[in-house]
Amino acid sequence: MIYIFCAPSGSGKSTMVNYLLSKYPNHFELSISCTTRPPRGQEVHGKEYYFITPQEFRQRIQNDEFIEYEQVYEGLYYGTLKEEIRRIEEAGKQVLFDVDVKGGLNLKRILGEKATSVFICPPSIDELRKRLEGRGDTSPEMIEKRLAKASVEMEDMPHFDHVVVNDDLQHAFAQLDNIISETNR
Repeated sequence: MIYIFCAPSGSGKSTMVNYLLSKYPNHFELSISCTTRPPRGQEVHGKEYYFITPQEFRQRIQNDEFIEYEQVYEGLYYGTLKEEIRRIEEAGKQVLFDVDVKGGLNLKRILGEKATSVFICPPSIDELRKRLEGRGDTSPEMIEKRLAKASVEMEDMPHFDHVVVNDDLQHAFAQLDNIISETNR
């Protein structure tokens, strides 16, 4: 089983994925996405993302190296390399995807029943705003763009296999454990 985790920016998707990776270290591995955005804070190439140039990204598109990719904002690409899935499966682990909503829907469409999709939902748009502002690494203009995008992304919740509302962290973790237990029977 492949797990696809999606959420609006700031909803806690990475927190959920990191919980699973730490609780089940021999079971799951995170698929590292490619992006053309610069690293944030202490992010490292090959750990959080493969940071590449837009030119290299477009070349990889031409070489058919992505299972899916998207231009999220003008000049800002994200994508999933086919090689990442092979690498993780050859290591005997299940793949975890931490991707944006559109990428997650594309992956689910491509992978079908081989994948379980999980939408991590913020408790409210107001709480999402507080989380994005609390990061301290996002301009007010970008926060507004992300909130507008979040409203649209939340309309896609019905297309996911599971929805976890991230209002209480321990409850959200328990929901994830249940999803993993159900899908690994």
